[in-house]
Amino acid sequence: MMNSGTFPLPALYIVFFTGMLLVSVLINGLLLKFSLNLGSKNEFSQVRWASTTKPAFGGVSFYLLFLLAIVFYSLFFDGGQLLRNLKFLGMLISVSLGFVMGLADDAYNTRPFLKFAVQFACGLTFIFCGLTIKVFPWDWLNYTTTVFWVVGMMNSINMLDNMDGITSSVSSVICMGAVIILILAGNYGNLNLVVLVGVIAGIFGFLYYNWHPSRMYMGDSGSQFLGVFLAATGVDYFWNAPDAYLQVIQSKQIIVALLIFVVPIADTTTVSINRLLKGHSPFVGGRDHTTHHLAYLGFSDRQIAMIMIGISLFTMMVSIFVINYIHDWQVWHACVFGGLFLGIVAALYSTSQLSKSKIPG
Repeated sequence: MMNSGTFPLPALYIVFFTGMLLVSVLINGLLLKFSLNLGSKNEFSQVRWASTTKPAFGGVSFYLLFLLAIVFYSLFFDGGQLLRNLKFLGMLISVSLGFVMGLADDAYNTRPFLKFAVQFACGLTFIFCGLTIKVFPWDWLNYTTTVFWVVGMMNSINMLDNMDGITSSVSSVICMGAVIILILAGNYGNLNLVVLVGVIAGIFGFLYYNWHPSRMYMGDSGSQFLGVFLAATGVDYFWNAPDAYLQVIQSKQIIVALLIFVVPIADTTTVSINRLLKGHSPFVGGRDHTTHHLAYLGFSDRQIAMIMIGISLFTMMVSIFVINYIHDWQVWHACVFGGLFLGIVAALYSTSQLSKSKIPG
């Protein structure tokens, strides 16, 4: 384990983040050059909101940076913690399953049942390794909620990946919320902090190529990896973690988790309601997401990305405030912050009603 007295931990994290950011830019640049010069198979290229087909290799860099962060922790911190940390091993197994399944889907368009089976297996892995939501008094409800959360987040992040820079930006903000919580608690040597910083650096490096007009997509390998990773982050630091006063308050934890994940939750809710009302499957792709409705209302791709980033940053800061600065949690707090969550969901859903006449048939 590294002696922080010889090298201050904040400086170490700055060096680590900068190095990982450069590695991410380099890896994505090499993958992009490979796809353009040697010719990527059509299966590894995708069409999203834009009509142009682009390489979908971003998820490869996410997973590689994730693994490099683990190596970094082993070298500079307590490497033995990796083998003793059953929860982290559960996340490692789950993100690997999600990444491999997403990679296979990018290449072969796997059957929906197989995707769901892998997602369900990821949820079960969470339970077996103790990475379980623990806000309810009944184990069966905690287990059910955990599986629903994992499967739901993997699908939500995948569905949100429909326009340049949206999913990567929103995901990085959620990760930054967990980083802030760990820093405020003084947990600088925490394994998850190292991994979170590494993943954020990986996302930022990918954003260099994914910001509008993008040159690369993350693909299902990226969205499935991020879905599992964010689900685990949500369980550890928003669903289960006590607040700064070491209180565990059910309504507070639920509202905080919903708030910081409001963008993917609102998008999935909007798409699911509208498609079910039309008798369509929520899991079939389409151009009827909240981001698309904002485009139909006249916003540019970059403006839409900034709107989603702004919402995510706002709810992240509200969540951090609730966790760290509200000691005496009252019913009115639950009403106000719960109402804020519902208000944002309703506002984003309303875009689908305002732009209804402009949706392509």
